[in-house]
Amino acid sequence: MRATISEVARAAGVSTATVDRVLNERAGVRARTRDRVLEAAARLGYFGLGPEAEVRPRMDFILPAGPNSFMQSLSAHIFDAATRRGNIDVRMHEVEARNPARLSERLRELRGRTDAVGLVALDHPQIREDLDILARSGVRIGTLVSDLPSVMKVGYVGIDNRAAGRLAGMLMGRFLPGDGPREVVVCIGSHAYRGHEEREMGFRAILSEDFPEIRIGSFIEIGDDRDRAHAQVGRILADRPIGGIYNIGSGNQGIARALRDAGMARRTIFIGHDLTDATQMMLLERTMDAVIDQNPRVEAREIVRLLTSAIRGSDEPEYLPRLQVVFRENIPAS
Repeated sequence: MRATISEVARAAGVSTATVDRVLNERAGVRARTRDRVLEAAARLGYFGLGPEAEVRPRMDFILPAGPNSFMQSLSAHIFDAATRRGNIDVRMHEVEARNPARLSERLRELRGRTDAVGLVALDHPQIREDLDILARSGVRIGTLVSDLPSVMKVGYVGIDNRAAGRLAGMLMGRFLPGDGPREVVVCIGSHAYRGHEEREMGFRAILSEDFPEIRIGSFIEIGDDRDRAHAQVGRILADRPIGGIYNIGSGNQGIARALRDAGMARRTIFIGHDLTDATQMMLLERTMDAVIDQNPRVEAREIVRLLTSAIRGSDEPEYLPRLQVVFRENIPAS
């Protein structure tokens, strides 16, 4: 059985709140205390299989290909989380985003060749069928960042995307000045990702409930492509004044460039997702007003733990990281 947070706290001689802060990598814990908590967690088996285990499972992770800074960071952290365990054979695959045929092909290639698959999955009938076939063959499936509730899986690791969209809508409603334009633009990466659709639904819902005077004037699918985002947002800004922009997925750099080109960088509320080097710079220069962040290091650690535990035969609860809003004034230290 996996150790509980209470057991880790007793072993480390700290409170459960301190353990929670360490495991979620939040600030406010001294380095020595953090090390003591992580050592106790590893010793008690909180993270699942330890280096002494004889089994060396193979895990395959499938992430979207392309210049997505968040996904690149997530990939690096997955490798790091697996390396820290020292007993996992990890293979990373990049598949073109919005290409269900290519993703289906890769899933078929993994039949009989892996113990577990973690992926950012497209919501497509063929993908759901491929994943269920893998699951029935004994492969443990874990979804990451964007969930597929109907497939046979051991769990989902990622934020509550509908809540994230509602949070973005609340921020937009509070930030928009009363004497400025009340029209906003929503940019979505792809409807192929359930997580993106859930963010859109949450955003629309909070505007309808609490800020009915704000109107979504344009809704554009940018495919997480910064050049496409730059072109489409630039055309809208050239046509009429916009109060705010909510970007559901990637492509923030293209939107920021369009705002700067139009001289609207500090006059348009811009809210997006995922704290990266690029979005941090946009916050500092005040092109972006808020970033709704999910911690890729924590998510990588938890998906590896979830899948290793499943291979071992342990049932683990799904992990929903807490949402964090990052502003210019509270950018966390590296």
